[in-house]
Amino acid sequence: MRVLGIDLGSRFVKMVVYNHRDMELNKVIDTVDFYRNYSRPDKGGLLIDLDKILAQPVDRIVSTGYGRNNVRVLGAEVITELKAHATGAVFQTGWQDFVLLDIGGQDSKVMLIENGAIADMVLNDKCAASSGRYLENMAVLLNISLQEMTGYYRDPVKLNSTCAVFAESELIGCISEGESIEKLCAGVNYSLYNRISPILKRFNSERIVFVGGVAYNKALQQFIRLEGGFREMAVPRAPQLNGAIGCCSYAADTAEPRL
Repeated sequence: MRVLGIDLGSRFVKMVVYNHRDMELNKVIDTVDFYRNYSRPDKGGLLIDLDKILAQPVDRIVSTGYGRNNVRVLGAEVITELKAHATGAVFQTGWQDFVLLDIGGQDSKVMLIENGAIADMVLNDKCAASSGRYLENMAVLLNISLQEMTGYYRDPVKLNSTCAVFAESELIGCISEGESIEKLCAGVNYSLYNRISPILKRFNSERIVFVGGVAYNKALQQFIRLEGGFREMAVPRAPQLNGAIGCCSYAADTAEPRL
């Protein structure tokens, strides 16, 4: 069975195709570009031009993500973001008990996974200061690439504001004081860790799985390792695709047995 999993994110649309348990295709498309060039409104939902994306037809489509409440993908079964990410993390790591940290472009989620299912969760979608958008904006302010910025973690400057807008003002103040770019970048990365750290400490687990686009942030990985209190941390091979992979894993788990 070939399954298309779609994660409609605020910044990117992630798509994967699995044939049984093997990934055949993966794509990450800018959300605006996706809506303009790969889909169109049709009969109260979103019709995806699969011919532009897939070389072969699929047997099933499962979608999730930020856009799922506003956009109904025609022909797709919809599952919640929480379920998709939990299922994807279990599939990618093989772990059954852990804390799941998902930081996306517009929100952050922390879930306690026990026996492969969600036991508790905290969602932060009230401010961009706990999301990937915060990192993107700060990189622009520092006139540095996001990839380079996320590599710095030593000797961070202090950014105390819990608001993304006020944090920008704090950072400008640090720039005016002559702080090095390395310390400024480390400060931005550590300020994001500071905002999610209290949530992580609410859950008692020895393992953490870090997914979402921000999981590529080497500095944030380092802060979690040094200060998070976890015995083990896993960053799956495809953390940004985790939600879409979870859609495919869900489809495999709920497939009708062959006669």
